[in-house]
Amino acid sequence: MVGFVCVAALVMVFGGFLVFSQMIEQDEARSVRPGVAVVALTGGAERIEDALDLLERGYGGRLLITGVNPSLTRADVARLAPRLAPLIECCVDLGYEARNTIGNALEARQWLTAHGLRGPVIVVTSNYHMPRALAELAHELPDVELIPFPVVSERLRNSAWWNDLGVARLWVGEYMKYLVVLARIQLRAPGGEPTPQSLSSQGQ
Repeated sequence: MVGFVCVAALVMVFGGFLVFSQMIEQDEARSVRPGVAVVALTGGAERIEDALDLLERGYGGRLLITGVNPSLTRADVARLAPRLAPLIECCVDLGYEARNTIGNALEARQWLTAHGLRGPVIVVTSNYHMPRALAELAHELPDVELIPFPVVSERLRNSAWWNDLGVARLWVGEYMKYLVVLARIQLRAPGGEPTPQSLSSQGQ
């Protein structure tokens, strides 16, 4: 009986991972519906560049880059796209408090409230991180439509996880974090956490 339960549990976990792997987009988004704002979760220059491109093309009226290193400034962001310096100065906000995905969601909620932004929000983050990011954001913003814009690095584009040990480890690790998020969400109410700073000791 113990052996049967263990095998059944392993089958369920592996089956869940297969479902999770299907949630990860492996192609760059070519188009996206417009939103009132764009929220980019830091973790790579490609995320910021794609978010700035969306802002420039009018897919959102304002951009939040959440989880920014305290040393990063608007001038640093402008160096990624010098032609957009005026747009960055007027319409890009840098969030310095979040240190993980929970903090990103809290920071996004506070930012949207502070600016009185209501309506669909485009979420920019890496493809493998998108399921977890959407789960956290949806919990904090239950009345906000979230439009995913996954960023796919060159290495991960159309890469089969079963043929690449590095990708497999990345996805399995993200899957385990995703399961933890789903379990935690069931145990807490939206907005019930402390400020993002107090979450800094937790992992990204």
